[in-house]
Amino acid sequence: MSRIVIIGGHGKVALHLARILTSGGHEVSSIFRNPDHSDDVEATGSTAVVADVEQLSVSEVAEIISGHDAVVWSAGAGGSSPEATYSVDRDAACRSMDAAKDAGVERYVMVSYIGARLDHDVPADTGFFHYAEAKAAADEYLRGTDLAWTILGPGALTADEGKGTIEVSSEPEQDSVAREDVAQVAAAVLSNPGTVGKFIQFNSGSTPIAEALEVV
Repeated sequence: MSRIVIIGGHGKVALHLARILTSGGHEVSSIFRNPDHSDDVEATGSTAVVADVEQLSVSEVAEIISGHDAVVWSAGAGGSSPEATYSVDRDAACRSMDAAKDAGVERYVMVSYIGARLDHDVPADTGFFHYAEAKAAADEYLRGTDLAWTILGPGALTADEGKGTIEVSSEPEQDSVAREDVAQVAAAVLSNPGTVGKFIQFNSGSTPIAEALEVV
C-alpha cells in the first residue's frame, strides 16, 4: 500500500483516480480548496484536505504532503483568466514540486496535455495560449528537478466511460480520451518505475493500458 496525495482533488480526473487508488488498497489524500466539495471527495474513499494551493507557500505545501509516497498534480485554473492560469497551472505547480523535494516525496506525476512543449505554436490571440504557456513552463520546470517524474499528455478529455485501453503515440494528434482512462493511466504509472522520466502522450485506443505503458 502506498500513500498518495492528489492536488486538485475535486477535478473529474482526480475523483476517478482517487476511487481507483483507494479501491486498490492505497491511502489517498485529496487536496482541494472549496469545503463544499468535501462530500464528493470523501465519497471516493480518500481523505479530504481543504487547502488552496494557489495561496500556499512551498513550506506549507510541504507540510501537507509530507509522509506521502507520491504526488499527482491534477489541478488547474480551468481557464478562468490568464492571471489565474499562470498562478495555478504554472506557479503553484512549480511550488508543489519544490515542496515535494523538501518533503522527501520523490515520485511526482503531472497531468498535462498532448503536444505540451515550450514551442507549442499555439497562437497568442487564442484562449488556449495562456494555458499552453503555463503548462509548458511547469512541465519544463519538473524536468529540471531531481524528482522521479512522469508527465501525462492526454488528448481532449471526454466524459465517456473508460475502456481501460489507450493508444500511446510520439506524434501528437489532437484526438480524445475518457477522463476515467486518464485516471487509469495515472494509477498505472505510479506503480510502473519504467515510466519515470517519460512524457507519455496518449489518446483512446485499443491497447490495454498496462501493455501500452510497457513500450513508452
